[in-house]
Amino acid sequence: MSTSLPPSQSPVSSSSASQFVPPQQPPAQPSADVLPFPQPPSDAQARAESQSPVELPSVTQPQALADASARRPFNLPNHFPFRLPATRSGRVALALCVVYLVWGSTYMAVHLSLESFPPLMLSGLRNLFAGIGLFIFAARRDPVWPTFAEVRNAAAVGTLLVGLSSGMLAFGMRTVETGTAAVMVATVPLFATVIAAIAGRKVAQGEWVAVGLGLVGIALLNHGDPSSGSTAGSLAILCGAIFWAGGSFLASRLKLPSDLLVSTALQISLGGAMATMVAWVSGERIVSMGFTPFLAYLYLMLVGSMAAYVAYAYLIRHTSPIIASSCMYVNPVVAVVIGALFLGEVITKWTVMATLIILASVGLSFWFDYKRRGLV
Repeated sequence: MSTSLPPSQSPVSSSSASQFVPPQQPPAQPSADVLPFPQPPSDAQARAESQSPVELPSVTQPQALADASARRPFNLPNHFPFRLPATRSGRVALALCVVYLVWGSTYMAVHLSLESFPPLMLSGLRNLFAGIGLFIFAARRDPVWPTFAEVRNAAAVGTLLVGLSSGMLAFGMRTVETGTAAVMVATVPLFATVIAAIAGRKVAQGEWVAVGLGLVGIALLNHGDPSSGSTAGSLAILCGAIFWAGGSFLASRLKLPSDLLVSTALQISLGGAMATMVAWVSGERIVSMGFTPFLAYLYLMLVGSMAAYVAYAYLIRHTSPIIASSCMYVNPVVAVVIGALFLGEVITKWTVMATLIILASVGLSFWFDYKRRGLV
């Protein structure tokens, strides 16, 4: 997932998956029972950051300008033809566009990559190299380096969030259409609620209603396609959603690197390394490589993982939790539309009904979680 996905202890979008130079002090530890990895900051922290003035380096101070350039959200070279928006609102809008469109399109990229890549190997290599790239990017910012225990925890969280979750998604998408897979991945907050209840947190009755509504949506989504291949693929994707929810829950309980970008890079790279090793031991091999699958793989690695996660991380630090998590509603719709336009996938009435029901259940889950934490 791109996702979905996305990446850190507790800084969201994450998905993304996907932007920024976070402050160096450790972020507050939120209760991340529902929101996907990385989790958004507390409401007080979000308000403080949104009210802080944007500091622009003075053009009359060359050294200050160079230092500020090294710590910008997107550290682009001076000769790069693309320039970031000058205002904070412009950067937020750009980050939202990246997270919405990129993570919504990664499902088609996974579909195309599977023509040459085995599923677990695809997940492993994609995230391994993307995480290494993000780590190099983070190292240039002179971050606070993690301890051995924090690296170990990042490996455990990354294995769930990146290795197993993305691997199961790719495995299921061999027989499940891209739009259907995207809508199923949107159920992550519902599974997070169930995991939180198992761990001992009191779950409100309304949250259980949201979970039940989501299960109804999943049943409708698979209506009319009772083939064994489709059923197995759907179960694999749901397992991927459970792994993502479990990794998010674990991330809120373990001590991870305080620097958001370093934590993200470690989780992606170490999770990808774990998936690659498992894929190799289990016998997965790349027999032949087509041009289109290779381009799709590069897109997943450079754009779907690196760029989108940086953008997502920027949103977590500079917007409210509601805005940062809005990709959970937009990505499935984008994936369904892209699948219909470019892959010829049929949008049935059951797909529309199931999508609306699942998104409504996710909305309820978010609302009850925000209400429990006093954010609404």
